[in-house]
Amino acid sequence: MPIFTSIGKFTELMIQVFTKPERWKVYPKLITKEMDKIGLQSVGIMSLLVLFMGAVVAVQTASNIESGWVPRWTIGYTTRQSIILEFSSTIVCLIITGKVGSNIASEIGTMRITDQIDALDIMGINSASYLILPKIIAAVFILPFLVLLAMFVGVFGGGAIAILSGVVSITDFEAGAQYDFRVWDVMYSLIKTVFFAFIMSSVSSYHGYYTRGGALEVGQSSTRAVVYSIIIIMIANFLLTQLLLL
Repeated sequence: MPIFTSIGKFTELMIQVFTKPERWKVYPKLITKEMDKIGLQSVGIMSLLVLFMGAVVAVQTASNIESGWVPRWTIGYTTRQSIILEFSSTIVCLIITGKVGSNIASEIGTMRITDQIDALDIMGINSASYLILPKIIAAVFILPFLVLLAMFVGVFGGGAIAILSGVVSITDFEAGAQYDFRVWDVMYSLIKTVFFAFIMSSVSSYHGYYTRGGALEVGQSSTRAVVYSIIIIMIANFLLTQLLLL
């Protein structure tokens, strides 16, 4: 079946990727470059989207609190929990997948159809490790920092909008944001992020590495990379939630 063939090819590629490279000293520069492309260049769009996510959560929570039995600090608590547990990890990683995953697949796919990967293999270089390992390491390392930033920006955005619009006082929002805070919630999101980062970078690289044909096929590989990465991330999100929270 095609799905088992793909799993076998992916496993074989990952074994090749994590095979000991010939020259370790070239990797720090490659990893630093990938960290800039994957993480630093995504800070702007990520911060903007998470800022408004936090604002929307706060406003929606406020609009649904009609009864006087529900305290106003619930707005801060709900905003914090929503951002930390789900939006900061899952949504941010999906955003990065759409932006970076397609770029990874198209970059490696273009190298494949222009015979640059074959040239690396002929020179005795482990092309899979040279091209893919820096991307995986960079994604796994930098994305947790982006998620931590997203947590702060999201809660700040929700609080700022809720307070400025007058739906809650700064004292009530701050009390809700601090109520029953657990460090494990942050760790839970960071653990998920590490898995999501590996999935995004490895699946996108896989589709790019096995691209065949021309420019049209590169575009198709880029699309498949994003679609399959998102599907696998959502499945992993469900499984990790079952394992870590229940």
